[in-house]
Amino acid sequence: MKLAFGKPPWRQQKHWPRMKMRRHKVFLFCTVGLCVISFLHYYKALHYVSLLRELSAPYPNIKSFIVVAGMFWKERTTPLSSSLLKGGQALAMRLSDNEAEDSMELDREMGKDLIAWYDRVQPNHPNRKDAAHNFQLRDDTTPYFVHTKAGALCFRHGTETATPKDGAVREEERAAGQRSILQHQNTAHSPRARPQRGKRLVRCVCRQGWHGPYCGIPTMVQHSNLPTKDRLTPREVPRRVINAINVNHEFDLLHARFHELAQAVDLFLVCESNFTAYGETRSLQFLQLLLNGTYRYVQHKILYVFLDHFPDGGRQNGWIADDYLRTFLTQNGMSRVQGVRPDDVFIINDADEIPAREGVLFLKLFDGWTEPFAIHMRRSLYGFFWKQLGSLEVVSGCTVGMLNAVYENDGIKLRRREYYTMPGFRKYENDTGHILVQWSIGSPVHFAGWHCSWCFSPEGIHLKLISAQNGDFPRWGDYEDKRDLNYIRKLIRTGGWFDGSVQEYPPSDPKEHMYAPKYLLDNFERYRYMLVNTYS
Repeated sequence: MKLAFGKPPWRQQKHWPRMKMRRHKVFLFCTVGLCVISFLHYYKALHYVSLLRELSAPYPNIKSFIVVAGMFWKERTTPLSSSLLKGGQALAMRLSDNEAEDSMELDREMGKDLIAWYDRVQPNHPNRKDAAHNFQLRDDTTPYFVHTKAGALCFRHGTETATPKDGAVREEERAAGQRSILQHQNTAHSPRARPQRGKRLVRCVCRQGWHGPYCGIPTMVQHSNLPTKDRLTPREVPRRVINAINVNHEFDLLHARFHELAQAVDLFLVCESNFTAYGETRSLQFLQLLLNGTYRYVQHKILYVFLDHFPDGGRQNGWIADDYLRTFLTQNGMSRVQGVRPDDVFIINDADEIPAREGVLFLKLFDGWTEPFAIHMRRSLYGFFWKQLGSLEVVSGCTVGMLNAVYENDGIKLRRREYYTMPGFRKYENDTGHILVQWSIGSPVHFAGWHCSWCFSPEGIHLKLISAQNGDFPRWGDYEDKRDLNYIRKLIRTGGWFDGSVQEYPPSDPKEHMYAPKYLLDNFERYRYMLVNTYS
């Protein structure tokens, strides 16, 4: 037996039972104390704390949350209270002024006490101290790069020898990969890359679609207008990526986004309002889906942002409302992100703009690219089957440092392409030593994402018509004949527009590269309405 504190064995044996009893008493006392404190916090949460604006945290165990929510609301007598927990039926319901006030009040009270209760009964929640308020960014420890046996540093997904089978690389595959590397070394293409006599050049063997000495540059970046392609180097610690979006009823496209980007994005800021862009009240449909577990596979990366008011002047000028959605999303959401670093990546999209995973991973893993950056997206109408010519190029992101210093933490300013006129532009450039040059991931023929406009069922298009902001004229939702479901089905069938015109569409096939996000194609029957023209 090991001696404690240098005491002789007879003293250890004499005091050991007493010390053991003291430890048991201390442990029992602490356990009872924790139980009492937990009960007091639980009691306080159920009676005093009101928190809907802060109902915005990841939920690792949503079932217990829903059970308590149901028990809590059973005693409420407000006739509209059940609509916020059932979901789907009240999506397009228009309320009278009195009903609207009741609904708004109910929305504010819906999360009363629940987050505080949840925080107390889930002590293992990674963000339990501030779960109702904030999100703690953590470093991504995924081993994206691997050292080959020959000593090259290679991007796993882009390198032929970097993909193990069943958790381990077989010996024969190692040998074959090594031979491929040596053959590639002997045929170095550039004079600068030619090694000195007697030395071997160690390189990665890239898979199709990947480029560069580390096989980490996707085709959409290789064929972009990035001016610093020859100065790209892998990072030791990956950046964290924040993707901010506003949501109305694009729930299927959200599934596509989350599955496409879950491995590349560290935090999704999702903003929902109980007002439409037109200024009418609506139920919190995304919140309902979040609470019932629809997005449980990614809920640990979601920070819910609740916008409970409509901006002044938004009804008269719809662009005020449209801009304010992005301003509130950025300022409210980013103010609640903890542990963020200036070189982390911020990307803001509309719900129908889905970046491709490869481009976002590049931003996460490499140094040397300039900012801000845009994304070239494949353009589609009503579904991916109506492919439009060219691409939609949208300025979508920058580093968090530039977002704060140049764009004043306002997402709408980022999307306007006017960074060089912003007051903090020159100071940020001088402070960082970086030359700010805008570039675009992808090109008009090498897409880096998807933009699927009006990609809904006829009922979903009808809802978008009546919810649209009062600024993008003509506002087709104001015309009764344009809201007719049979008329909408005809538009989907022909690819026509509400003004009566019909575009010229290039041929498209679901088997073509970048036809649609992989998740939709993998679940073809479920999302058939977006993938093939069911009315043709």
